[in-house]
Amino acid sequence: MRLYLQMTVMNGYEATKAIRRSSHELAKTIPIIAMTANAFEDDRQEALRAGMNAHFSKPIDVKELEMLLSRYLERTEENEE
Repeated sequence: MRLYLQMTVMNGYEATKAIRRSSHELAKTIPIIAMTANAFEDDRQEALRAGMNAHFSKPIDVKELEMLLSRYLERTEENEE
C-alpha cells in the first residue's frame, strides 16, 4: 500500500496507525510506503514511527521506486506460496 502523507480527511500517518490497529488479518504485515515531497530525515523517522515500512520522497526516481517495490512484492509472493 502506498500512502500520500498529506491527504485531506486523514493524513498518511493517521491512516497508517488506523490500519495497524485494525483487526484485519493483514493489518500488521501489509507493506505501507510513504510517498511525499518531505525528504528530511525527521520525515522519514516520523513515517517509520507511524508504522510505515518505508519512506519514498519525490521527485520520483523510477529505478529506485522499482527497487523498493520489488522488495515488498517479493516478500508478498513468498508469503503466498
